[in-house]
Amino acid sequence: MIILHNQALPLASRIAGTLLCHINPAGWRTPTIATVTRSPIHSTASKCFLPSQRVKPIAAQPVGSVLQKSCSILQHLCTKQHETVDPYVLLEGELRHIYQDIREEIVLATNHPELGRIATYYFDGQGKALRPMITILMAKALHSDRPVTQGQRQIAMISEMIHTASLVHDDVIDQSFARRGKPSVNVLWNQQQVAQAGDYILAVVSMMLARLQHNDVTLILSEILADLVQGELMQLDTKETENERFAHYFARSYRKTASLIANSLKAVAVLTGVGERTAEISFQYGRNLGLAFQLVDDLLDFVSSAEAMGKPAAVDLKLGLATAPVLFACEKFPELNAMIVRRFRGEGDTERAYELVHRSEGLEQTRFLARKHCAEARRLASQFDESPYQQALVVVCDFVLNRMK
Repeated sequence: MIILHNQALPLASRIAGTLLCHINPAGWRTPTIATVTRSPIHSTASKCFLPSQRVKPIAAQPVGSVLQKSCSILQHLCTKQHETVDPYVLLEGELRHIYQDIREEIVLATNHPELGRIATYYFDGQGKALRPMITILMAKALHSDRPVTQGQRQIAMISEMIHTASLVHDDVIDQSFARRGKPSVNVLWNQQQVAQAGDYILAVVSMMLARLQHNDVTLILSEILADLVQGELMQLDTKETENERFAHYFARSYRKTASLIANSLKAVAVLTGVGERTAEISFQYGRNLGLAFQLVDDLLDFVSSAEAMGKPAAVDLKLGLATAPVLFACEKFPELNAMIVRRFRGEGDTERAYELVHRSEGLEQTRFLARKHCAEARRLASQFDESPYQQALVVVCDFVLNRMK
């Protein structure tokens, strides 16, 4: 049993309070920075704990108990009574042919049949279409009385295409053997073909962006591609201190996952013609939802089987990556620090790290932080005019958290 020592407040709570401050485009902050420069773009920050503010000690009690109570409170606050809304049912018409339309865009832009087959491999309709769903949902939440425009739907398609292109490239880099319950694309074709197919999907995205003829939207969505590349390169770095590692982890998580959702929602808001404040709320909703999604994904890497996930389990440790569960586990097991520095390449490192994470509070603290970000996303969604689509934005937070069950 872990007893809280003199700092009292669980690390997850301190990190959550800090990282809910929106002070730069990547949406993260090193927890020890005392002087904060606020960006005018991110003006919707929630209250946070600054490093100079010390939390009064509380009576020592088990961390698991504290986190369980905190999570229960958050869950209670987050389950405010809403009419039951299923976003996928609500958007059934808009989503019905989304994968078919993406396949047509890809196939029509090439006369190379094999390239078309590789590039459309993951657009078989078996995915959840989460990103297109959220994007169209935001478009409808902003103007529930208007039909979804062709431009808005194109942004939804683009969000899924960028995401899938990143998966194709990830499969080449990580040498995956399965994704979405079937052989990964690099198992069926060689690396050169697969890498070119990923590039080709992005080329089709570029053509679709050009057809939108909206400079602001093009700039916003281009930011996603810049973030993806930077996030991938950040995976090659290892930081020395705890504070640097958490800042690095959240910056990487934003760039690789949250940026796509946040900027897709911002783009659809800008295309809709809403004001700057509403566009920013759309962005921050997507940022928090995206960070929660990545936290849950990193959690599942430790608790789900390969069969349940449809892809290999414990893959991050094997790739040398220290995700939230590992970083939190370092509090109880400092020996993990040396493993992180050598990227789990020592004999028995991955097995030992996996064991220590499960013996620590790292998984529970990761759950807590995911719930914190979903709670913030819910708060932001509540600022839109009430409608079934606005309520569905709240329900999406449940979708993300229910993956943990």
